[in-house]
Amino acid sequence: SRPTPAMRQAISEAIVGDDVFGDDPSVKELEDYAARLLEKEAAVFCPSGTMANLMAVMAHCDSRGSEIIIGSDNHIIMYEQGGIASMAGVMPRTIPTQREPG
Repeated sequence: SRPTPAMRQAISEAIVGDDVFGDDPSVKELEDYAARLLEKEAAVFCPSGTMANLMAVMAHCDSRGSEIIIGSDNHIIMYEQGGIASMAGVMPRTIPTQREPG
């Protein structure tokens, strides 16, 4: 998708900071909103689905050399498996993906 003129204007006028130091008010507001919405203690902003998937794998496989059992047609396997192996040190073991009837 491409940003609309209104989106571009909002981006150019946004108050920003360095999220590494916790001083980006836009990110902080988004994380606080998500945490309240989902009734969680905290939330973290992930700028991409790939990053979110990698974080999820790393949360469940907490040491290098761990193995993940995953469907053979899963998005992570089809498009992102290099990331889980190289970044997290997690080895995928695929099993056949079950198809829904119909």
